[in-house]
Amino acid sequence: MIYLDNSATSFPKPEVVYEFMNSFYRSHGVSPGRSGFDAAIETEEMVQETRILLTQLFNGDDPNRLTFSYNASDSLNMILQGLANRGDHVITTMLEHNSVLRPLFHLSQDGMIEVTHIPFNGRGYVDPDDFKKTIKQNTSMVVVNHCSNVIGTVQPLAEIGAICKENGLLFIVDASQSAGAIPIDMKQMGIDVLVFTGHKCLMGPTGIGGSYVMEGVPVRLTRFGGTGVRSAQKTHLEEFPYRLECGTLNLVGVAGLNAGIKWVQEHGIENLHRKEIALWDTLRKGIQSIDNVVTYCAESPDNRNPVLSLNVKGFESGDVGTMLDVDYDIACRTGLQCAPLVHAGIGTSDIHGTVRLSLGPFNDESHVETAVNAITEIASIRR
Repeated sequence: MIYLDNSATSFPKPEVVYEFMNSFYRSHGVSPGRSGFDAAIETEEMVQETRILLTQLFNGDDPNRLTFSYNASDSLNMILQGLANRGDHVITTMLEHNSVLRPLFHLSQDGMIEVTHIPFNGRGYVDPDDFKKTIKQNTSMVVVNHCSNVIGTVQPLAEIGAICKENGLLFIVDASQSAGAIPIDMKQMGIDVLVFTGHKCLMGPTGIGGSYVMEGVPVRLTRFGGTGVRSAQKTHLEEFPYRLECGTLNLVGVAGLNAGIKWVQEHGIENLHRKEIALWDTLRKGIQSIDNVVTYCAESPDNRNPVLSLNVKGFESGDVGTMLDVDYDIACRTGLQCAPLVHAGIGTSDIHGTVRLSLGPFNDESHVETAVNAITEIASIRR
């Protein structure tokens, strides 16, 4: 299989990730921080090391404010519901994934908040000035997807963050597609809350993600349960990391994420990204040379991730995906990719979305060549 669905989940994982998950869980598959025996202590040390690695990666200050969850969607639900107050106005964009759109929609539907969606331009980028124009007296926070999972464009976080700071707004960033692929500096970018997932560019397994919350951000508790600390206390603990964690962690997931982060750091975020973007540019040029094929927001390799959305005229995107799978053994993603407003913006909602090809660190030039040849043959079919 030629795997071109890395925006959904990076695959395969580095061999060290599989090896460490297996070896660590076999020797240390016990609850971290719950008991005083050696294995439990060593397990907690691995968990804390992973908090430190991620805190350093995002330029945070306190590793305890790095909390784990199932994934980015899980953390975004906790963050957005924990920050929204009745009567608030929230600004977000049309580039968001449903992991932001749906929590905000439900809060709006319940009469809790009002939401404004900033559009993006024909190249796939938002204009920071549009955020300035949209701020109201009751605006409380801005939520932005760092990198689109449909068109791959990377948004100007530092400029948006500066606007948020000037106006006293909280700045929440969904880094699902960028954490581990693009350098992120929460301080320099003015980010108050960063949400990430482990199974994409950080090269970890599914089922692990989390957030980093800066000091002073008033996230309310929305979940309550065991922490292994002060068990006689009736209320859930207020301090981090317990504030956003309850119950036993996905230990094998944290172990895989630990190994994935180290692999990414060893190879270098910039080095990995440079290689993938070079392949993407070759793919882009090949696809754009084919008659009857349309690409979206794919004019330049600058300020983007290696994601290419396309359509073959006369074909449903799902049919093209099926042919790529069955006839060419190429795995990709078709449809709306959980981001319906992106497709509204690029005009593909009524034609059931796009074919999305997304590259990762284990793709090579032969994969790109095969994909271009496959799309060429499909586009040549008379309908």
